[in-house]
Amino acid sequence: MDKIFRILKQAPLFSGLADDELEKIRAIAVDKFYDKGKAVFSEGENGNGFYIVASGKVKIFKVSPGGKEKILHIYGPGNPFGQVPVFSGKRFPAHARTLLKSHLLFIPRDRFVMLIGANPSLAINMLGVMSLRLREFAVQIENLSLKEVPGRLAAYLLYLSRKQLLPGRGKAPIVRLVISKNQLASLLGTIPETLSRIFAKMTEQGLISVEGRDILLLEPDGLQALSETGKLPE
Repeated sequence: MDKIFRILKQAPLFSGLADDELEKIRAIAVDKFYDKGKAVFSEGENGNGFYIVASGKVKIFKVSPGGKEKILHIYGPGNPFGQVPVFSGKRFPAHARTLLKSHLLFIPRDRFVMLIGANPSLAINMLGVMSLRLREFAVQIENLSLKEVPGRLAAYLLYLSRKQLLPGRGKAPIVRLVISKNQLASLLGTIPETLSRIFAKMTEQGLISVEGRDILLLEPDGLQALSETGKLPE
């Protein structure tokens, strides 16, 4: 089993498909290679297909009229993105740019729609992934509108802990930041200076310990409480 086939097999979009069905997906996928910092598509471009990250990392973002960037999502291997226009027939609603040197699989809309006609399970999987994305957007909107920045950061660290499942140190889980502090600040809807102050305050209060890109979650229960209240104790 080659690397790309394994990526497709592990992607939530294609979970449960038989190997012969996955081979059909691989047959229509176009390999695209991008250096770090290259545009994949821009907001407003025709959505003539969607992408799956084979390797590397891609950010999805919007740009305000004043030129300020707001990161919406960051996707790594196995994650699809840009799939909404495949069904809506509309334009891409945001920008996509690589954060690392990346290998992407491009799935052309016309050929994928033909596959769905022959494999209804693909449509069910697609709906499941899109429902999950809608839930993620709902949580993101709730965090940005109702929680203060410390609560957003605590919730994000706990989310990474559940997703990464890295070996901990004793009873302290470890998470690894795979994006820069500037990018994390944009993702959480704040500025780097504010984020740095919150990291320092959380460290001072014994909630976390920062070691380069690795962060030890010393008090997961305290982080959970912070994610709910949104405020650090004075």
